[in-house]
Amino acid sequence: MKIIKKIALVLLLVLIAMQFYRPAKNLSQGNHTSDFIAETNPSTEVQVILENACYDCHSNNTKYPWYNNVAPLSYWLSDHVEEGKSELNFSAWGSYSNKKKSHKLEEVAEVLEEGEMPLKSYTLMHSEAELTAAQKDAVIAWANQSRLLYELNQQPQ
Repeated sequence: MKIIKKIALVLLLVLIAMQFYRPAKNLSQGNHTSDFIAETNPSTEVQVILENACYDCHSNNTKYPWYNNVAPLSYWLSDHVEEGKSELNFSAWGSYSNKKKSHKLEEVAEVLEEGEMPLKSYTLMHSEAELTAAQKDAVIAWANQSRLLYELNQQPQ
């Protein structure tokens, strides 16, 4: 029984120490998605969907929930955002080649069609990110249209 108490004490001390060493937050100033919006020209509906369901994990500006102040959740969220940005970062859109932009838009449509995005773990706490079939269809149609224009080496109008 003494070993269990020692393990519990060590775990408690580790959790307390983790509260003082937090991961850096994903925050930026200004309009961090302006290149993306200007080039792809989404409808207002699609733009709102992207803001509510995608930007927190796929841009350089995350709106953090209250529970981000509690370790180890803060570490999990930080890792989640970094992984999301490594897959697609709307804030870095201007640095992508047309081929990469086309591919990323293809992936957007694909993950929505397959129900992989937005993640269930995200929509549990962010009900506004839960997409209806019509919303998914609107984003997929926009992504496919924009993708085709990139494939023709043109910017969407």
